[in-house]
Amino acid sequence: MTAGMIEGGRLRRAMLGTTATVVLATGLVGVAPTAVAADARSQQWYLGAMKAEEIWKKSTGAGITVAVIDTGVNPDTPSLKGKVLKGWDAAEAKGDETDDYEGHGTSIAELIVGSGASGGIKGLAPDAKVIPYRVSDTKMQNSEAVNAYDLEEAIKAAADSDAKIINISFGTEYYSSSIRKSVQYAHNKGKLVFAAAGNSGDEDNKKQYPASYPEAIAVAATDRNGKVGPYSQHGDYVDIAAPGSAIPKWCDETFQKYCVENGTSFATAIASASAALVWSAHPEWTGNQVLRALFESASRNDDWEPGSVSTYLGHGIVRPNANISRGEGKPGDANISPLTNEPTGGGTSGGTASAAPSAPSATASDGGAPASAAPSASTSAQAPDAKPSDGTAVAGSGESAEAESGGSTGIVIGVVAAVAVLAAAGVLVARRRRSA
Repeated sequence: MTAGMIEGGRLRRAMLGTTATVVLATGLVGVAPTAVAADARSQQWYLGAMKAEEIWKKSTGAGITVAVIDTGVNPDTPSLKGKVLKGWDAAEAKGDETDDYEGHGTSIAELIVGSGASGGIKGLAPDAKVIPYRVSDTKMQNSEAVNAYDLEEAIKAAADSDAKIINISFGTEYYSSSIRKSVQYAHNKGKLVFAAAGNSGDEDNKKQYPASYPEAIAVAATDRNGKVGPYSQHGDYVDIAAPGSAIPKWCDETFQKYCVENGTSFATAIASASAALVWSAHPEWTGNQVLRALFESASRNDDWEPGSVSTYLGHGIVRPNANISRGEGKPGDANISPLTNEPTGGGTSGGTASAAPSAPSATASDGGAPASAAPSASTSAQAPDAKPSDGTAVAGSGESAEAESGGSTGIVIGVVAAVAVLAAAGVLVARRRRSA
């Protein structure tokens, strides 16, 4: 095995992020809905910034299914009742895909499709559905035998499912050709694969995978001022940004209380939900067209040249309302990927299977004023010419509030140096990390 490359093995991961900054409520199960609603829902600042209520008059994500590849999804939380479809435990460990051993996957699912019932998290695409695919992290791998190929197999299974969107809030600094092929497979079937950019932007800031694969959509995280979180990883692989700082989530696998944390994991969920909203509003579009519209309608600096991409924000901060309510962002060619500029498998809204893998601009904010997008003072956004951009932009509005800093990423797969050998399978394993 060469440095930076792992062939065919399972990438282990561990939670990557800060400790929760705020505990919102205790004993959610059985607690009066009003008591919890005053906490978790009130912390979803981005719903107002993105003008969610306005979006929901036109699109709620109905008819769209999102595959959540994560630690499992608990379908019995009040916010997820009736929203979780049959999935698969790719980890092949104790329990099944509904046994969330960290609470992370359930949080991601709620951010995408949650109903907000009993004070739970309200998803940005509340009428969409999720299919859970459980994969293991370091904690599980250290305690029991697991399927060494769960991530790549989960991606392939999701690609073959009815899901149009695949959410991967995991990452690793190690390249894997087998996982890359799985992402290519999903891409060539017309799926949109959103992956967390990573949570070590203020540390080593190494490229993360699968976010860095050309066929994946790498998502960075911003705060309520529209500034890039200092923890959010940056580089030429970042495709788009979404709110990821000070986001409510389940504190742990007991599902007793919500906490507030930072992370590109949460930003990835919000980006996936944004795609679900646009796709639901335009069911005749292909994934290529949905993504192109998201890129072209994203919030960005007025002085960005058309077609330029920031190493911190990618094409800008996602704004589904700009497309859904104002028609910003044109769909373009149904069969050409805006990620690779190459044809994908088919020109239908669902995409077609293909075993072999195969310049936008808009500046108005959701409030109608010119939008600007820049990172916090400690993290300068860079356009392709390496010149820092300035100004701020909040995901779809001109509102501003206190900047958030520090943080975790939605599950970022960060590989540690050590590799282990699964006795049962006899395969090399590299550790994965979750970003928030």
